[in-house]
Amino acid sequence: MIKIIDCGSQLTQNIARRIRELGVFTEIVPFHTKPNKVLTKDLEGIIISGGQFSVYDENSPLYSKDILNSDMPILGICYGQQSIAHILGGKVRQAVNREYGETKVSIIKTSPLFKGIPKNFKVWMSHGDVVEEVPKDFKIIAESQNKEIAAMQKANIYSVQFHPEVDHTEYGRKILDNFLTICNAARTWDPTREYNKIIKETKEKIKGKTGVGGISGGVDSTTLSVLLNKIADKNYHPIFIDNGLLRLNELAEVKSILNELNLNVIYVDARKKFLKELKGITNPDEKRKIIGNEFIKIFEEEAKKLDAEYLAQGTLYPDVIESVPVYGSSSKIKRHHNVGGLPEKMNLKIIEPFKNLFKDEVRKIAKQKLGLPKKLIYRHPFPGPGLGVRIIGEITKEKLMTLKKADSIFIEELKKRNIYNNISQAFAILTSTQSVGVMGDEHTYKNIIALRAVTTKDFMTADWYDFDKKDLTAIVNRIINEVDGINRVVYDITQKPPGTIEWE
Repeated sequence: MIKIIDCGSQLTQNIARRIRELGVFTEIVPFHTKPNKVLTKDLEGIIISGGQFSVYDENSPLYSKDILNSDMPILGICYGQQSIAHILGGKVRQAVNREYGETKVSIIKTSPLFKGIPKNFKVWMSHGDVVEEVPKDFKIIAESQNKEIAAMQKANIYSVQFHPEVDHTEYGRKILDNFLTICNAARTWDPTREYNKIIKETKEKIKGKTGVGGISGGVDSTTLSVLLNKIADKNYHPIFIDNGLLRLNELAEVKSILNELNLNVIYVDARKKFLKELKGITNPDEKRKIIGNEFIKIFEEEAKKLDAEYLAQGTLYPDVIESVPVYGSSSKIKRHHNVGGLPEKMNLKIIEPFKNLFKDEVRKIAKQKLGLPKKLIYRHPFPGPGLGVRIIGEITKEKLMTLKKADSIFIEELKKRNIYNNISQAFAILTSTQSVGVMGDEHTYKNIIALRAVTTKDFMTADWYDFDKKDLTAIVNRIINEVDGINRVVYDITQKPPGTIEWE
């Protein structure tokens, strides 16, 4: 196996996924794990993750030097490189030019880590510190376009300043594959074992119990409901809550999809209740908290009618690591209504079978294990808080209708132009800003719609979709011409990181 020492990176689980995809079993351990627990007999290599810390921070996650003094193959990533340099006597400093997003790297010395990779290639970086001086006996094997140390090596220890685990690093998988070859790692990992493990653990948790679960018509919650319906002996009841924050005609579309699956979904109309609780609220974290609390209240009310004991949720790993610290190190990015937005006291036990999986892995389960239809599997994800986190500022009925119309036009045009399936997620945002315009030779001062369309495989990193000008122009013209109160449309070309996919 390969062990990943987690130093608080939002991408630690991404590293694990990449290594699993390459056929090697992976285990994540916290940075403070004792060396004898890391350096076990079955270990073939170690990867040290990135993190949001500086090595000079008082609470920086510094692991034992004994790990670096072992003869085990080691790969440091981002903070992993900085921490290796710091622990072994090198020098780390704050970068003069911080590197976030895409940049270029040049290989300056031959290394087995870069075998089969061209001298110059694009990488994804996200850091504020850099290695200024490498430790004794290390050599610099690559540098960035800013002439910073991009990779270094000494005997069994390798490190890179960039992130090979993200899709937007060219040859990132090849670099990880090369490291596994250096480790002589056994490529015997079978991803179907994870599905079998989920089934076994979930069966044990729900045995003899009645449960309820949220279902939205998205791939995560629907796959979960189909799975539970299969193993819960008819004691599982999926609930669809209309919180008033759905897309245009969402309820009818979802019913059409779910009716084909014979899940006996319970539908609850809670539109008035949610909008009442959200009145006057502008802070996005508070919105998510309110929405999460209201969902739980309704689930608990419905659960009482059914004598249910547990609540199942389609929570994914990106939700978890963006909402709560992992091992006490990972930085909290935002509150998800089904993770960080849950109330402290609940009458239902939470069951989250997919909380260690990514969306593409859930899609594989949906397709290969449960045989769900393609139109459901590849439907764009929709956040639990719905349009509540796509309206910047206070939520009102008028704003909701404006956004619903703009969003509907956007998605309709993507499908009409046969580019919907080329995009991982697309949506409109109603900003809190107004702008001057000219419509019919008259002065206007109206609202601005922002459009967001991204491509991603894991939703941990994402790039903006590069539209043909004619497609984007047609979409913008329709929104301005058909949606009252809008006189300007902008397109968000921010990558993740540094941005998130959603705006709030």
